[in-house]
Amino acid sequence: VRREDHLERVDGGGFDREEFNSSPERYRSTFADKIAPFATVIVNGLYWHPNQPRLITTKNVKSVLRRTRPDESTSEVPGVPRLPHRLLAICDISADLQGGIEFMRSYTSFDNMFHIYNPETDQAVSGNFSENGILMMSIDNLSAQLPREATDHFGDQLRHFLPPLMKADWSQKFENLELPNTIKEAIIMSGGRLTPSFEYIAQMRTARSARAHRSASVISDAPKHSVVLFGSGLVARPLVEHLVNNGIAVHVASNMPDEAKKLVASLPHCTTSPIDATNSSQVRDAIRGAELAISVLPAPLHPHIAKACIDEKVHMVTASYTSPEMAEFDQAAKERNLIFLNEIGLDPGIDHFLAMQCIDDVKHRGGEITSFVSWCGGLPAPEDSDNPLRYKFSWSPRAVLSNVTRPAAYWQDNKDVEIPEGGSLLDACETADFMPGFNLQGIPNRDSRTYRQPYGIESAHTCKRGTLRYAGYVEAMKALIKLGAISTDLNPRLEPSSAPLQWRDLMAMLIAPTDVRAGDLESCVLQLLNGNTQQFQAVKDLGLLSSESVALVGTPLDALCDKLSQDLEYGPGERDLVVLHHRFHITWTSSTASKSVEQRDIALVMYGDPNGHSAMATTVGLTTAIAGRLVLGGGIRRRGVLVPFTSDIYAPILKELGQHSIKPVIRSKWEH
Repeated sequence: VRREDHLERVDGGGFDREEFNSSPERYRSTFADKIAPFATVIVNGLYWHPNQPRLITTKNVKSVLRRTRPDESTSEVPGVPRLPHRLLAICDISADLQGGIEFMRSYTSFDNMFHIYNPETDQAVSGNFSENGILMMSIDNLSAQLPREATDHFGDQLRHFLPPLMKADWSQKFENLELPNTIKEAIIMSGGRLTPSFEYIAQMRTARSARAHRSASVISDAPKHSVVLFGSGLVARPLVEHLVNNGIAVHVASNMPDEAKKLVASLPHCTTSPIDATNSSQVRDAIRGAELAISVLPAPLHPHIAKACIDEKVHMVTASYTSPEMAEFDQAAKERNLIFLNEIGLDPGIDHFLAMQCIDDVKHRGGEITSFVSWCGGLPAPEDSDNPLRYKFSWSPRAVLSNVTRPAAYWQDNKDVEIPEGGSLLDACETADFMPGFNLQGIPNRDSRTYRQPYGIESAHTCKRGTLRYAGYVEAMKALIKLGAISTDLNPRLEPSSAPLQWRDLMAMLIAPTDVRAGDLESCVLQLLNGNTQQFQAVKDLGLLSSESVALVGTPLDALCDKLSQDLEYGPGERDLVVLHHRFHITWTSSTASKSVEQRDIALVMYGDPNGHSAMATTVGLTTAIAGRLVLGGGIRRRGVLVPFTSDIYAPILKELGQHSIKPVIRSKWEH
């Protein structure tokens, strides 16, 4: 297979070698759709660069296997069992970790040459070849298996450089050495000094020494506390780093053990173990001996962790909303003298801190909150938002896409506003009248009325909270709803055993009960969208009217998730952005009974680091870690299931976030 066999331009057209070498980001690979489903063994010898498209991703390998299941009627030959899919093995000679084969996360060796990768669990298992999955081999020094051939090859390459090396006058200064540029550029030191191209090494050593000196008093000592972290995903790294840098040992329990090991690589006082969070025995074993459990798992799994924390008398912190199931642990936690602290992230989390800080300040000084409107969103940075949704995904899109069909409610002008499920939420969106440079829109989220009482603003005429998106997102989502693309109904044509299907064929099936000819599809879609050309263009640009293959995963929503998780993922060098904005209207009454109204805007904007942590990972992970230290340090006296609505929780966390440059800008306008 050559590059021109599977690489094509994103915006259409064939393969151009020179363009690909200079601008690989303009191309995508069709290998997983057009070649991999028909292969039994794949041997990958392609060099991979982070800007280049992958051959097979962690997300699309599942659809590769689902599309290659054999006919169940095939008889089984004695001694040759029928296998669950055609693709049996991958030999990754390039050995680029998470490279062209994204799920190749660890090398194999001559002593342990193979492991089994299971796409359903996203885990690799060594030594147990009865596991379902793909046989993987990825030995990074494979050429050592052929020592004579390797020596001959490398020797032939080096031989013609030997004469100039032997003739060089090494007593000369480096800049005066008469050597071919190929050799000269490879010389690291000459005459006891770093050569100009490698002087940066001295700067790196100096910086590393300074960092080691600053942190030696912390990380060289024995850990002061022990924490078990459940989950190893997006927000985990800044969380673990902060705990370790503050002298806390961390054990990471994850259902993705390779990811967990990568997470703690190079960090002291860290251990890992594989775990099934629904297995109570495994969870208790992981918690036993720890002082605190932090869960960054999906919210439905928190009660499993909470039950084990009650049994083992261990505190717990999560960044998720307090579910009714978690609230039921309140009495048991109080009886066990435990803290179960929830809603400690960004949204929920920092949004609560800043809201309650303002509300408490106003009440303390005799003012009255008359209106509260809050918006928050995680977005791609503006320069990386050029796609039909104006949005990108760093994890599964399912929650984001399904949120737009859920109900919402808020309190506005002393009236209940209730929005039914099914997509009406998008009709309630409004253009943000702050930070106009971002061109934002706000969409109501959940039931904002539930915050009036705990926030202590029952007398306010308005209480609304919502999600921020760039303009264009709402129109695109309306189109997807109208076309049935985010339906959760099982579709027989999307069953894994079904014949291959293209997106244009799926859309034709969804919008019309009878066959739609290919030439008529676009006009039918435009008609269904009531002639809305903006919505139509979004659908077209997303590739839903194209000949691309559809992942056969049961429902239109899951098929769309599979597509968008690949098409709209963050690429190398791209960064995210978080925007949080509160607007309060406050009435102040003077000693002479005259009144004035303050509009107080509280804004927090943070960009991710393309070479470090994303803004979302930092604001959620770091905040959760600081809250964990607050619990361990005895800074919270109350017990039970808690939320950060009181100053004993939010004040110290906000103070420390400020030391990490996470602090709001506050501006006020007055009317007299």
